[in-house]
Amino acid sequence: MPVTAEDVRDVALSLPRAYEAWVREHRKFRVGSLVFASVSPDETLLGFGFPREEREALVAGEPEKFLLPRPSDMRYQWVVARMEALDVEELRELVTDAWAMCVPKSVREAWFGDR
Repeated sequence: MPVTAEDVRDVALSLPRAYEAWVREHRKFRVGSLVFASVSPDETLLGFGFPREEREALVAGEPEKFLLPRPSDMRYQWVVARMEALDVEELRELVTDAWAMCVPKSVREAWFGDR
């Protein structure tokens, strides 16, 4: 079952220090000033933090699900997913991993240690 923007919101806001912001009609989820996930205005695409050195392999492995970011965002640790191709469990993993890239090590360890 495809995920929705509300599913993204539920997962993102369950994470410590995460908050929601709206920027030019994009729903963004942040820790401090760092964005770890973003939903497109039409709610069809999810951008999320992902290691730069691994994104080519991710996109090549599942091109029907993942896309490279637009050229101006290639400098960031970022990749894009088609929301219709994700399920809630995969969404939870992607968003949580993206969040973990943004928080201090102590917060990340406390969160994963409790799981």
